[in-house]
Amino acid sequence: MDYAAVALVALAVGLIVGFVARGVLASQTIKAAQDKAASIVSDARTQQKDLILEAKEEKIRLAREAEDEARARRTELTALESRLHQRDEQLDLRSDMLEQRDRKLLDRERELETSREELGRLTAERTAALEKVSGLPAADAKALLLEAVREEAEHDAVKLARSIERRAREEATEKAREVIVTAMQRVAADHTAEHAVSVIHLPNDEMKGRIIGREGRNIRALEQATGIDLIIDETPETVVISGFDPVRREVARMALTKLMSDGRIHPGRIEEVVTKARAEVDLVIRQSGEQAAYDAGVPGLPPDMVKLLGRLKFRTSYGQNVLMHSIETSRIAAVIAAEIGADITIAKTGGLLHDIGKAVDHEVEGPHAAIGAAIAARHNLHPSVINGIAAHHQEVEYTCLEAPIVQVADAISASRPGARGETMETYVKRLEDLQAIAGSFAGVERSFAVQAGREVRILVRPEEIDDLTATRLARDIVKKIEEQLTYPGQIKVTVIRETRAVEYAK
Repeated sequence: MDYAAVALVALAVGLIVGFVARGVLASQTIKAAQDKAASIVSDARTQQKDLILEAKEEKIRLAREAEDEARARRTELTALESRLHQRDEQLDLRSDMLEQRDRKLLDRERELETSREELGRLTAERTAALEKVSGLPAADAKALLLEAVREEAEHDAVKLARSIERRAREEATEKAREVIVTAMQRVAADHTAEHAVSVIHLPNDEMKGRIIGREGRNIRALEQATGIDLIIDETPETVVISGFDPVRREVARMALTKLMSDGRIHPGRIEEVVTKARAEVDLVIRQSGEQAAYDAGVPGLPPDMVKLLGRLKFRTSYGQNVLMHSIETSRIAAVIAAEIGADITIAKTGGLLHDIGKAVDHEVEGPHAAIGAAIAARHNLHPSVINGIAAHHQEVEYTCLEAPIVQVADAISASRPGARGETMETYVKRLEDLQAIAGSFAGVERSFAVQAGREVRILVRPEEIDDLTATRLARDIVKKIEEQLTYPGQIKVTVIRETRAVEYAK
């Protein structure tokens, strides 16, 4: 019992002590919380003051910036208002000047009208006086006066034309010569002789019999397979291949060469060799077209056009290889285009392709320029390139600057001395026609075609042709030559008027 009482007392004391300790602890916790709250409130008040100060400073800064911006805007508006005011003053001044000018013009028109009326009156009086003095009606006198004025005007016109031509030559000849000579000097061309036959040399005359074959079967098979004619005559160790198509001639030449080197010549073998030769020629044509495009600096051409371009390797015109002529024309056109500021790519493309119609002109009807333009249009080339091809013989109008450049480059390449040849009959006929045209004009005493027909020198009778008329005569002869003759390049016409004074010492 005593232990239980002690335990109860101890429990009671413990409970009391626990409550007291808990109260003390709670009091301390409350005090600490109160202190922390007071600290937080103090910090908050301090931060509030700082924020209020920062807000006031920001407000002052924004107000100052707004004031500065407003001041700048006012200054800008003031300057703008000043400029507008000055412009208004200038416009007012210009308006006043225009009004003064209009008034002066009106006054001038009135004065001119008065002068016209006075002139009309004086003219009428002068006409009446002239009719009275001359005894001629006004219409007849006017006709005589117009005739005199016409002659004087023609005389003055010839003088003026000669002066203008001389001045134009002085200004333009040097530049033109520089451009053209530069273009010519930068291009070198190879030339071959034109022919419609190919000659093959045989190792011996016995080979002729093998080529002909029994009853002519070999030669017939070869002609049938190639479409050309073989001419075997008495000429020793020689066979002539004749045909208008240069590609076929080349196929026949290559096939016959292979047959002679192989030794087996019979119809079956001939067909086989001709087929191989045709394939080799096609390869040569394609490679020649690609090389020509590369040499001219014209990449990206359609394969069909490259092949047509390569066919020109076996085509000549007046002794000039057409493919080499096309490359040369392309280079000259590029140089001229660079000198005058035209499109270089279009000029050299048109120059390279200007004669492409000659590759098929024996298969298609029409002039080669029109055929070439149709081919270029079919392959969707640039319109300026098409016009350059179509217009290089002036069969259509120019539509771009590059077209006449192509024509000039073509003429330069074709007309350079030695570039082309012509038959003796054509050459003599052209010289005779030149002299005949020059002699058909009144006052011409003699005429001479010199420099291989590049110049015509005309001697006139000085008592019939004066200096000014000589200039007009040269122009008329040039016009008639251009209308009646076809010739490469240009022809110089020189009219010579010579006055001789002859006396004898006795």
